[in-house]
Formats: sequence, structure tokens, C-alpha cells
Amino acid sequence: MEFLFKIGKKIIPEPIFKFFQPVYHWILSFLGAFFYGFPSKKLIVIGVTGTKGKTTTCNLIVHILNSSGLKTGMATTVNFRIGEREWINTSKQTMLGRFQLQKLLSEMVKAGCRYAVIETSSEGILQYRHRFIDYDIAVFTNLSPEHIERHGSFENYRRAKIKLFEKVAKKENGIGIYNLDDENVSFFLKPKITRQYVYTLKLKKTIGEIQNLYQISKIKSTAQGTSFLFNNEQYTMPLVGEFNVYNAAAAICVALSQGVWPSKIRKALFKVKAPAGRFEVIESKRGFTVVIDYAHEPASLEAVYKTAKSRIANRKSRLICLLGSQGGGRDKWKRPEMGKIAAKHCNKIILTNEDPYDENPSQILSDIKSGIQNSKFKIQNLYKVIDRKKAIKVALLLAKNGDVVILTGKGGEVWMAVEKGKKIPWDERKIVEEILSR
Repeated sequence: MEFLFKIGKKIIPEPIFKFFQPVYHWILSFLGAFFYGFPSKKLIVIGVTGTKGKTTTCNLIVHILNSSGLKTGMATTVNFRIGEREWINTSKQTMLGRFQLQKLLSEMVKAGCRYAVIETSSEGILQYRHRFIDYDIAVFTNLSPEHIERHGSFENYRRAKIKLFEKVAKKENGIGIYNLDDENVSFFLKPKITRQYVYTLKLKKTIGEIQNLYQISKIKSTAQGTSFLFNNEQYTMPLVGEFNVYNAAAAICVALSQGVWPSKIRKALFKVKAPAGRFEVIESKRGFTVVIDYAHEPASLEAVYKTAKSRIANRKSRLICLLGSQGGGRDKWKRPEMGKIAAKHCNKIILTNEDPYDENPSQILSDIKSGIQNSKFKIQNLYKVIDRKKAIKVALLLAKNGDVVILTGKGGEVWMAVEKGKKIPWDERKIVEEILSR
């Protein structure tokens, strides 16, 4: 079916193709669900959507539920999971194709899972991959501009995300989980979901008709992790950064909505591990720290840089940043913006490949560089190394005792997308460890 779709796209006039495209997506989604017996109806399905933090939030939810004796499956950008069995997502898709996703849900049912946690992307919603999945809980992490070329505008991007909440609102006992500190939250609260849970760090008073309001406070971060109060109950986790506190808050709300005791949630969070490539820390024998993170859009990049800065030992220590941006015409607007953010926070910047696809890598780096040149950043501290492996080596050679080297864009991905549809095997952590061991 996917092959026929690609052929049709080439031979059918674009206006006609676009007119029938939703019908195609609907039929494919129905057939996938029908073939596997509509497995989501036998599960409590949790959909997590937003711009940042979806993968980590999904992993936190699954860890808490599994630790509480509630067998759970999961599908995210980085990994899949059924109970204790976990494997890497090699597809370079946040949401799998309709048949693949329904097959995975079917396997969860056969394995005796009670819950399924699905990272639900705007692209997946646009292609109806969420159709015929019986969502019970919708989680909103945050929203900032992303995939604008694909959706046509930020408003359309937001509207796609809201469809998940509209779907859950149709359920008699649907549950919505919301980040009240995000400026777009009011749009997600409009679909009237039966039970609503909201969490906030910034607001200090109860809001209107909100049923379950949870206050985050007293965040304390160390190199080893983070502690915080959640409605005056203390939680500690090995993850760092304010952004991870927000991710944890969403996961806590999901667990509370399912009747998990706070004591069990605390115990689970204390032992949780971050998914691969999500602020993943490697300590070198030369006294500097390496951080690998997926941060691929401006808001997440800024958050990661701020958190990385908190690990810098003293004023003489530096933040050395490896930075790229997706090719293939994807979100070109964000390239200079990410360069500008890097210039604001980093002492040295190495520009390199991320996923160039068929686009000229030099042009991508020039677009990023334009944002750096319009800042006060010293141009002698800017390096351009297209080969990402060589660029990582340059970054590590530049590092000294007390520095933090941060590699963004790839995270835990296992492929790099290059020209003519080719994919190169990739493992950022392994590359770092190989260079450091020499």
C-alpha cells in the first residue's frame, strides 16, 4: 500500500492527489486495525503529544506503571517496549505505519499488557495513524514551532496535536494531562475531557474549573540528579534539568490518575533511567563531561544548553557544542535561530551534519552560521566539519578539564539519513566512547 501511495503521488496531478489523500489514510488505518482485530480496545491507551519531552515522558510513564505491577507496552521515537522486553526503534519514525503500529498493539495484548503508551506525533495524526486507536488518556507536554513546512503554519501544527484531545473527549471516562505553564495550554483544554489533571511550576494559585491541580516547587539539581516537591511531597530522580521535572510531573499525573500510590511512584522515579540520547552523560578520564541529546528545535536546544551550563565546574570551564540541522527542506526557518541560541550559550561551536537527506550539507551549515554571524560570538571559535564523526573528534580534542561537550541533533538515533534515500548506521555514544578510549 505504501509503495502504491508513492507511485500515485508521482503520476496523479497534485490537486487530485491531495483531495483523495485523507481517504487513502483513513482506509489504510481501518485496514490495519481490522486485520489485527482492533487490539487497542483491549488496552488502556495513553497518547503523549507535544514538541519536547514526549519520548522521555513516555519512558517515565512506562517505568512507573511497570514498577507498580501494571504491565505496559510502549512505542516512541527511540524505543519500543512490551513489559520488560525493550528494543530500539530503527524506523526513523515517531509513529509507526498503521499496520506496524496495530501489530505492535496486538503483540502487547498477547503478552498480557494492560496499558499501551504511544508517542503521538503531529505527522502521525496528519496521516490518520491515530485513527482506530482507542485512546483513553491524552498527555500534553508543551508546544513550540516545529514541522512548519509540513503543516503550513504553527496554527495548523497545533490543531493537529489538539485532535488527540478531541478524540479522548469523546470517551465517557477520558483523562487529559496538561502542562499549565505552556502558553498554548488553553487550546488543549478546550476539548472537554471528563477528568483533567494539570501541573505547574510557575502558577501559585488555583485556576477556574480545573479539577486536579498539582504544584511543582523547590527544584534542587545536582550532577547526580534532581529533587523537587510535587504538591508538597518530595520526589528524587537521577535525571537532570527543569525540563525533566516537567516530564516527570506529567508521568506522575498519569500514574495518580490510574490509582498508583505516591510511595510507589517515588520509588520508581528514584531508580528510573533516561532513554538513550536524552541528556545522556558520559564522563571522560580527562576530566570533562560529554552530553548527548536529541535537541533538534530551538526551545529544546536552549533548555539543554542551560542545563549543561549548570554542570560547568567554574568560570574558566567552557561549553563546547556540536550542532547541525535536518536537511530535506525540513524547517529551514529554525537553522539561523539555532545558530543564534548556540552563539548565546556556547564558547566553541562545531557545525556538522545531522540528517542532510538530499540537501547540500554546506548550505545547511551556512544557514545555521548566519544566525551565529549576527551575534557577538567570536568567529575564530566557530568550526565547520561536515563529517560528523570527525566533528565529534574535534569537539573532544578541544575539551579540557571541567568543560562540557554537548552533542545535539542525533540523540539515540541509529541511522543518519543522507542522499538518495540512503541510511548510514549511527551510534553517537559508541563513537564518543571509541574516541575517548584512544
